[in-house]
Amino acid sequence: MPYDRTVKLTGTFEETVEAVRRALAEQGFGVLTEIDVRATLKAKLDHDMEPYLILGACNPPLARQALDADRSIGLLLPCNVVVRTEGDEVVVQAIDPAVMVTLAGVDAMAPVADEAGRRLDAALASLGTGGA
Repeated sequence: MPYDRTVKLTGTFEETVEAVRRALAEQGFGVLTEIDVRATLKAKLDHDMEPYLILGACNPPLARQALDADRSIGLLLPCNVVVRTEGDEVVVQAIDPAVMVTLAGVDAMAPVADEAGRRLDAALASLGTGGA
């Protein structure tokens, strides 16, 4: 089962990160966490790698609905969005919210996951139409 939604873009990493932040905000997501994997691995392991950023995106009304359906769903929140380079492209990947439904096995989660998926899809689609 695929667990991601992915778009590949041209442009700089920095421009794409800003475009992703804007696209998420337009769909009601805030970025709660940010992990610069490249910087962390360099600092902790002296390991060099391509730019790789994990953004923890949250839409508060959807998060509340998910938590009301299953308090343990917090283990799968927020929705992670990865921005990374791959050759000459910048890859943007978002977790497929349907994974929450599959893992939790809670039917009440399905409408929340559907709405989150719709919003993430719209954010990703906007990147391919001038968002990045």
